[in-house]
Amino acid sequence: MNRIRSLALLGAATLAAGGLTALATGTAQAADVNVARNGGFESGLANWSCSGGSGASVSSPVYAGAGALKATPAGQDNARCSQTVTVKPNSTYTLSTQVQGSYVYLGATGTGTQDVSTWTPGSGSGWQKLSTTFTTGPSTTQVTVYTHGWYGQPAYVVDEFSVFGPDGGGGTDPGPGIPGAPAGTAVSGQSASGLTLSWNAVGGATGYYVYQDGTRVRTVSGTSAQITGLAASTSYSFQVSAYNAAGEGPRSASVTGTTTGGGGGPNPNPAVPKHALTGYWQNFNNGATVQKISDVSAQYDIIAVSFADATTTPGAITFNLDSAGLGGYTVAQFKSDIAAKKAAGTSVILSIGGERGTISVGDSASANNLANSAYALMQEYGFSGIDIDLENGLNPTYMTQALRALSAKAGSSLVITMAPQTIDMQSTQGGYFRTALNIKDILTVVNMQYYNSGSMNGCDGKVYSQGSVDFLTALACIQLEGGLDPSQVGIGVPASPSGAGSGYVSPTVVNNALDCLTRGTGCGSFKPSKTYPGLRGAMTWSTNWDAKAGSAWSNAVGPKVHGLP
Repeated sequence: MNRIRSLALLGAATLAAGGLTALATGTAQAADVNVARNGGFESGLANWSCSGGSGASVSSPVYAGAGALKATPAGQDNARCSQTVTVKPNSTYTLSTQVQGSYVYLGATGTGTQDVSTWTPGSGSGWQKLSTTFTTGPSTTQVTVYTHGWYGQPAYVVDEFSVFGPDGGGGTDPGPGIPGAPAGTAVSGQSASGLTLSWNAVGGATGYYVYQDGTRVRTVSGTSAQITGLAASTSYSFQVSAYNAAGEGPRSASVTGTTTGGGGGPNPNPAVPKHALTGYWQNFNNGATVQKISDVSAQYDIIAVSFADATTTPGAITFNLDSAGLGGYTVAQFKSDIAAKKAAGTSVILSIGGERGTISVGDSASANNLANSAYALMQEYGFSGIDIDLENGLNPTYMTQALRALSAKAGSSLVITMAPQTIDMQSTQGGYFRTALNIKDILTVVNMQYYNSGSMNGCDGKVYSQGSVDFLTALACIQLEGGLDPSQVGIGVPASPSGAGSGYVSPTVVNNALDCLTRGTGCGSFKPSKTYPGLRGAMTWSTNWDAKAGSAWSNAVGPKVHGLP
C-alpha cells in the first residue's frame, strides 16, 4: 500500500468556475482577450521567468501547437514559472492551463483583492485542465500569474496558459481559431442501456459537443462521454465536435455503437453486505504471517488479493501466485480457496497497483487492455472484481472507460473498490475522486488509506494530523459531502504498527470513528453536521499483519462494522 512522503498543504485550494466579465447595465463591452503572452510556449520561454533555471521549452509532450513548458523541482525549489500581465482595474479574469504531472499549481498574486490558487494531485500521465478566477482591485493594473510543481516531485508540463478578461492594454496573443474535427472517435463499454464514447483531444478546444443520431445530447470538457438511457439491442450513430471562444468546429466522422441484448451479463458473485470489512491479502512474504486464502478470518467480507502484475502491453495485467514464497501454495489450491470463500458469501477481488505498481491507463487502447485482461483473470481465478490502488495517480477519463468496459463484461455483480491516498481525495477535481464520481453507479466502496499521510485538511477547512479519530472522521466527511454515497465510503487503516510507516490507530479509535459517522457518538473535537448510518465499513492492510497480531484488528473492528445501523 501507500508509501508516499508526508506533504504539508498550503491550505485549501480555491477552485472557481470560469466566467466572463459582468456587463454594466446599458453599456457595451469588447470581447474578452487572453492577456497572457506566449501562453502556448511557441516562442520558447519568452515573457516567462522560471526560478533557478528550472524551466525549459519542449516539443513533447504538448497539448496543442509545437511547444510546451517543462519545469523540474529540485531541493527547496518548486520550479515556479511566472509572468506579469497587464489588466484593467475592477475586472474579473479567468486563469486556466493544461497540465501534466502530480501536484501542479496555478495561481495569481498582486490582484489587489484576494489572491487565488488551485492545484491538481492527479496523474503524471495525461493532460488535465486547471482553472480559477480572480478579480482585480480598483487600482490594479498588473497581476503576476504563475504555475509551479511540488518539492521532491518529478517534472511537470504546462501548455495553453491563458488569462481571459478585459484587455488591459499590455498586448495580447492572437485569439483562438475555430478548432478542427475530433479524430479517433470510438465506442466501448456497451451495456443494455448505455455505452462509452471516446475521441482524441483537439488542440485549442475548450469543450466538446456530442451528437446522437444528428441531435446534440451532451456537452463535455473531456474526451469521453457516458451515453445512458438507450434501448437494448439497438444501434446508434454518434458524432463529436470541438468548440472554443471562436465557435464550434466541424463534426467528426460518424461512429456506430450497438447496445447489448439486456440481462446485465453473468451474475456469479456473492452480494457485498450493507456493512463490509475489507482486508488486503499479501501474495508475498514480508515478515507478516503467510496465509492461504482459506486462512483469512471469516470477519472479512471482501478480500483484495495483492497485487496484479503489469505486462508489456500498456494497461494489461496478469497475476502470478508466489507459490514458493507462500510455502508451496499451488494455483489449484488458490482457485479452490477462492471458490470456497465465494460460496461462503465473501468477495475475493484482485488489487491493481500498490506501492510499486506500474500499471498505467492513459488512452483508450490501454483502457480496453485493462478491462479485457481483468475480465480474463476473473474468469480464470474466480475473482469477483478488482481494486484500484494506483499510488502514482490515474487518468480519470480512461480509468472510467476501463471500469465501465469491465462492468459491461462482468455484469451487475462486479465488485469495484478503490484505495486512494488521503491527498487523492482532498478535492473532487483530483483524478481519483473524479473517477469515483464518474462510476458512482457501479462503484462498491472507496477505502481511503488514512495512514502514511501526514496532516491533511478536513471538510471543515481545519488541518488534522493522522493517528486520531478526528483525522478519520473529518477526512471521511470530504467524501461523504463531495458526492459519494455513504455506502461507498470506508475507513482504511493498518492492522498493526508493522503494517505501515505511520498513522496506525488502535481498533478502539477506528470503532469510535465508525460510531461518530454513523451514530454521532464517540467523536473527538470534530463532529459531522449529520450522521451517515449507511457507511460501508472499514478496511485494513493487511489480513497477514492482522494474523501476525493475533487477529486483534478484525476481531474488534469486524463486529463493530457488522453491527452498524
